Amino acid sequence: MITKLLLALKKWALPVLVLYALALTIGSLAHVGNLPSLGSSFDDKIVHFIAYFIFTLVVFNYCKELKISHVMLVSAIGVILYGIIIEVLQQVMTSYRTLDIYDALANTLGVVFAIIIIRFINKLKLK
Repeated sequence: MITKLLLALKKWALPVLVLYALALTIGSLAHVGNLPSLGSSFDDKIVHFIAYFIFTLVVFNYCKELKISHVMLVSAIGVILYGIIIEVLQQVMTSYRTLDIYDALANTLGVVFAIIIIRFINKLKLK
């Protein structure tokens, strides 16, 4: 399923990347009201994990289209750095958001899990 999604995104790799990054930036820096609850005490961290998991897939797809060497490493480092920068910007640019190390950790775990899934899919393709 993820492989089909990545193939479908080939043609639209750059526009999807730009739109997703823009939406993630706005969502991270804008003042949002009460979000629907997922029923746990760490809903926010789940959202961070999922958002950065998807962002990693989108960045990986774009970097793969550019034929960048070490595409998984470049994608992972780029998305992790982006997440850290957003956390710092939340502290510096807003009065309603704060830097949260656990958000950065959830972002990083989403990235790591996405890379594991990508590696697994790539190994299946080779067999």
